[in-house]
Order: sequence, then C-alpha cells, then structure tokens
Amino acid sequence: MIAALFKALNQMPDPAFRQTIARTLLFSVLLFGGLLFGAWWLMAETQLFSWGWLDAIVDVLGWLAGLIAAFVLFPGAALVIISFMLEPVARAVEAKHYPDLDPPRHQPVSEAVSIALRFAAIAMLLNLLLLWVYFIPVLNVFVFGALNGYLLGREYFELIAPRRLEPAAVRPMWKRYRGRLWIAGIIITLLLSIPFINWIMPVAAAAFMLHIFEKLRRQDAAT
Repeated sequence: MIAALFKALNQMPDPAFRQTIARTLLFSVLLFGGLLFGAWWLMAETQLFSWGWLDAIVDVLGWLAGLIAAFVLFPGAALVIISFMLEPVARAVEAKHYPDLDPPRHQPVSEAVSIALRFAAIAMLLNLLLLWVYFIPVLNVFVFGALNGYLLGREYFELIAPRRLEPAAVRPMWKRYRGRLWIAGIIITLLLSIPFINWIMPVAAAAFMLHIFEKLRRQDAAT
C-alpha cells in the first residue's frame, strides 16, 4: 500500500497530473472560500445574545468553528471536484504503470458525479453531526480518521472500479477487500486533511486508489 502511495506521488510532475492539479487547485480554493463564507454568513446572521460584547465573543468562536468545519468538510467535498477530472489522471497512471490494459469501460460523467455527490453529502452530513466530537482531544483524531477513512475509501474505490468493472461487480469486490480499502481511505483522509497541501491531494488520492484497485483486481484474477 505504501508502494502504491509513492507511485502516485512520484507521478505528480506528469503533464496530465499538472493540468488536473491546476484545475483542482482553482476549484479547491473556491470551495474552501465558499465553506468559510458560509460559516461567516451564518454567524453574521445569528444574534444569540442582546449584549454586543457577548455576541462578539460568539462571533469569534463561530469563526474558529467555521474554520475547523471547513477543514473537516473538505475531504468529502473534494470528492465532487475529482469526479469531474478523474479520467485524464486515470489514463496517465494506466499508460505509465499498466500499459497492457484494454481501453476502460465507458462510464458517463454523470455516473461518477452522482456517486461522488451521494457520498460527499453523506460524509459532510455525518461530519457536521459529529463536529462537537472534533473538539475533544485524542478522540477527535480517531473518530475523524475512522469515519472518513471508511467513507473516502469506499468512495474513491467506487469512482475507480466502474472504469474496469460492471456496476454489479463493484460492491462484491468492495466487501471482499473492505478492510484494506478502509486503511487506504484513512491514508487518503490524512492526505486530504493537511492544510493547503490538501488542495492538490485529490489527484494523488485518485491515482493511489487506482494502484490499490489494480493490485486487488489482479489478485482476484490469479485466484
């Protein structure tokens, strides 16, 4: 799994990666700004107390909570970004590391986007519901990693797998290898949780999952 991660990171200078990174970086900055603006608007429109000084304190705390929320929600939201730009990255990885592969199954963009939207919505909702847990030291790291590791591992797998498998075969493969894919998802979660670096990490995460998928698929074929 570590080898798959290094393969993904080492290919970052690839022209297809650079072009996709430039686009995802732009959308990521806009997305992160939108999340922060949403938090600011919510705090500005909410007056909990009649004393100005107390509301000012609440606003500052609200900004802090909004900043934390933006970082917490980013991994899920990044799924939608990469779903639009997955194919050039996947083709570049396959051309370099798996030149023996046949052309991928035709997958409409709407199929990938609908998968990403569904899981992003679930990830963002669950993280919002558990936002209070993220203020508890130690526990926050385990809850955030376990929850998002599961969701992102499954989501990135379900973005990559339908390029090579019929939809009916995707879920059984996920069930066979869910433990390993969960660990892969935790690694992706960590990559997508590093401030500012996370804006370019959706591309590396997609390449990483493609390497994981190919290893598991070939393992299936050998048995």
